[in-house]
Amino acid sequence: MTPSTTLPRRHLLAASAAALSAAGLASWTGAAQAQAAAAAAPKPLPGYAGWKAGNALIVHSSSTLETRRGAFGTSVVTPSSQLYVRNNLPAPDAAILDDRNAWVVRVEGVKNPREITLAELKTLGLETVATVLQCSGNGRGFFPTKPSGTPWTVGAAGCVVWSGVPVRNVVAALGGVASGMAYVTGTGGEKLPEGVDPLTVLVERSVPIKAMEDAILAWEMNGEPLSLAHGGPLRLIVPGYQGVNNIKYIKRLAFTEAQSQARIMQHGYRMTPPGAKASPDQPSVWEMTVKSWINGPLPEQGPLKPGMVQVHGVAFGGTRGIKGVEVSVDGGKTWQAAQLIGPDLGRFAWRQFVLPVRLGAGTHVLASRATDTAGNVQPEQREENVGGYNNASWADHSVTVSVA
Repeated sequence: MTPSTTLPRRHLLAASAAALSAAGLASWTGAAQAQAAAAAAPKPLPGYAGWKAGNALIVHSSSTLETRRGAFGTSVVTPSSQLYVRNNLPAPDAAILDDRNAWVVRVEGVKNPREITLAELKTLGLETVATVLQCSGNGRGFFPTKPSGTPWTVGAAGCVVWSGVPVRNVVAALGGVASGMAYVTGTGGEKLPEGVDPLTVLVERSVPIKAMEDAILAWEMNGEPLSLAHGGPLRLIVPGYQGVNNIKYIKRLAFTEAQSQARIMQHGYRMTPPGAKASPDQPSVWEMTVKSWINGPLPEQGPLKPGMVQVHGVAFGGTRGIKGVEVSVDGGKTWQAAQLIGPDLGRFAWRQFVLPVRLGAGTHVLASRATDTAGNVQPEQREENVGGYNNASWADHSVTVSVA
């Protein structure tokens, strides 16, 4: 979304730490307190994202903005003004948006490698796809080990609509992929700090070459030119893969025999077991797994009145669609099938779900558990790892509400 001259810059609303910490599960309580602390001393929106809705976001830092759980609403598409932001390096100068069509990306590892402008990319095809965009650390705030990094709970995610040219079209126009290539490698166009080894800070990620079939080079998000905050003028979108693989300000798209040598690929975003050090032989953070969470009702909204409640939330399956969602109001002892609502925007998007339930006075632990089209069921427990990545635990994402 481009910065608006009519949208006022809003400040974060202060949240009640006491209300947030009333959540019953220890994991949720700790994460809620972290969010409350962030909201208690609101930070201003960074300049490049000053057009966003401050009352819908938690500003962790100038490069990390999290969507409040209660701000997701009940529509499928996340508004650009409320979408989270995670940058590994400071955003480039906004001047790169002055002439979007002049942006150049170098395509390598094809039979006819060359530089290609955004203007020419727009002549090679057009595709629109809805995807879940999620930081791989989403849910890190629920880890009791408190891994380093932003303590995201659920707000480092959103469902957005991208438009751009399919990567497979670009490859076809350049003669096809050269033989022996196993990965798609994207390189970001951020300005690198001086005096350091570029490979230690370069934002460059490799994904298996099979991802090429669904990937696009996107110049539009949610119907508007791609903003600087989200990677404009051009971003590599790899549907179903964690956000770090969706390279912003892409300046190089390469088909390679090996994974990038950049630290963010070799040691960053690895599923490192507790007590170990990150290494290239550990699984990389690539495809997302089946996951869901409840967005309402929430404990910070205060006690509920006895009676009917619409328990609602979102569910997604990474590269697979959602087959169904179950909801529990007793912490996972019993489950009921929820209804998938709203339009189905495809296997990479999330689905909204709802379950009308009657709640009596007392405390209720609300949880959701999704199943994808391949039959994979959302796990109860997280996979412990040093970085706090890939947390899909339904127990961690549960919420506790009071009815009085």
